[in-house]
Order: sequence, then structure tokens, then C-alpha cells
Amino acid sequence: MSRKDVAKLAGVSEATVSRVMNNVGPIKKETREKVLQAASQLGYELNALAQQLARQKSGNLGVVLPHVPKVHLFSTYYFSEILSGIAEVARHANVNLLMVFQDPAQHRDYTKLFRSKKIDSCIILGSTDNEEERAALQELTDNDFPFVIINQRFPGQSYRFVDGDHEYGSYLAVTHLIDQGSRKVALLNGPKQYSNSIDRYKGYIKALQEHNIQLNDQWLLEGNYGRKSGITAADVLAERIKDGTIDSIFAANDRMAIGAMEGLASHQLEAGKHYTIIGYDNSDGANIVTPKLSSVAVPFYEMGVKAATMLLDEEHMGETQVIVPVSLVVRQSSNL
Repeated sequence: MSRKDVAKLAGVSEATVSRVMNNVGPIKKETREKVLQAASQLGYELNALAQQLARQKSGNLGVVLPHVPKVHLFSTYYFSEILSGIAEVARHANVNLLMVFQDPAQHRDYTKLFRSKKIDSCIILGSTDNEEERAALQELTDNDFPFVIINQRFPGQSYRFVDGDHEYGSYLAVTHLIDQGSRKVALLNGPKQYSNSIDRYKGYIKALQEHNIQLNDQWLLEGNYGRKSGITAADVLAERIKDGTIDSIFAANDRMAIGAMEGLASHQLEAGKHYTIIGYDNSDGANIVTPKLSSVAVPFYEMGVKAATMLLDEEHMGETQVIVPVSLVVRQSSNL
């Protein structure tokens, strides 16, 4: 017998069965009793069940964050907005947050946090698609430990996630640049181990194809989502703006866009005058730079709320994969 069989007999989701088996999250008494009765009737892992129910809960929701030296994550718009959303839900659920910083160079073992009873469930930020990460996530799944990934998807896997509609957001941005008269749009993208980088590329290509624009490989550049990588890219972008290879830029986030604008200014090139540019995230910085930066707005706060709700609110525990809508905010930088 499997967890699926127990879920079917009890009339609940597999996620609910997992939570009862692991004694994790708020579960209604009658729901718990139905699951236990179904498990008993089917003879499903009764010994393991007894051990799981005996386990004490920590009362903590873990949030796994990437450890990036010299980067103040909590002052970064992306992380601060998501964490604010998570914290709001946790507060209402009377659950504590435990921040866990994952060094990308170290071995990943998310299950250790559960086995040591430090957390009851977790949200993972900054996840990248590689073999070690997939193995660590699969171990969580195999042990029925509840988790949700934010802003990263793994093709071929059914991990629970909350993500933005980045392909559409990219499509909106590039289409706007083309509608403004651009025919040579550069893409300053992020690393390919992030699914949102792949999504942005797909949206970029879709917009070009719909307008019968043939891709030029010299339009493609890669940064690391940091402002400095935008500044570095500016040297190449400046050459290609001056020789007519490109006339506009779509940057995969605002930090790179702002860095590129800063670097291009040192080449006496001004956004909205010598080229057009659109960023992504609609961060606070987009309204501070001159000219103000057009950007794709992503509801990061709401993504944090949704991820935490999927783990802490019984009514939403059956949700598995959520894509939230994005929108384009047009400002001076994309208008010549």
C-alpha cells in the first residue's frame, strides 16, 4: 500500500497524509483521525507512523538562503520582499522562522534540519539546478519532509514551488522595446542554472520571432544578477551600441540593469537618449536611478505569502505548483 492509497481512502490529498505521518503543520482533528484510520485499515507503515507521531514539533519554519559573501541579502529587494511575506504568514500561524544559510560550496543536506528537529517544514530560496541540489531535494521528498521552493523549477520533477511567470514578463519587456522602434535588442541574462534565466530567454526569443527579427548572437550577454556584472557588461554593450549592433537592452533584473546604466554612463551613453533599457523585478532602485528604469514587476511579497501558506494553512496544503502573474511598468528608460 502507498501514501496515495491512504489519501484516496481518507478523501484527502497526499500532502495531508504526509503531514499527518510526519506530525507537521496544523491539521484538523477529524482530518488526522480519518488519515490514521485509513492508514490502519490499509496497514500502511504503522510502525513508522507511531514513530513519527511520537516526534516533537519544533514550532519552526525553516527558510534556506544562499550564503553570498559581501552581499547583504536582507537589504536586497528580492529577498527582503519574499522574507516579509513569509514572516507575515508565520506570525499569524504562531510559528517561528529559522534562517539557514547554505554555502553553495558545501554539501547540501536539507534533511539534517528535520532530523535534528530544528524545523517542521522549510522554504528554499536561491536554489540552482544541479545534480547535488536535485539529490538533496529528492531526499526531502523521499522522507516526506514538507518544503516549497521559491523562484526555481526543476524540469522532470514535481517538487512544490511558487514562481513568477517570467517567460511572459520577458516577452512583455522585449515586445515593448520593439514597439518603441528597437530592432536590435540585447539580452543581459543570468546564469542558466536558474530556471527563471531560461524563462527570460524563452520570452525574449518569442518576442523576436513574433516580430520577424532574426537573433544575432552578439546580442546575448550573461551576468550573475549582481550590479557589478552589469557594470562589467557595459564595456561590451557600449561598443555594440556605438557600432550599431544593438539599440536597446533587456536586463534580467534591475541590479544588472542599473549596473549597466552606470557603466554605460562612463562611456557617455545615456538611457532614453542613446539606447533604451528595461530591467526586471521593479525594485525600489528602479525609481531612484536617472532616468527612472522601466521594469517588470514581480509580486515577491505575495510569493513569500503563498509559499508559507502552502506549508502552514491546511486549506492550501494541497497546492503544489503556483505561477504568479507579472506586469510591465513603463518609465523613462525605455522611451527615446
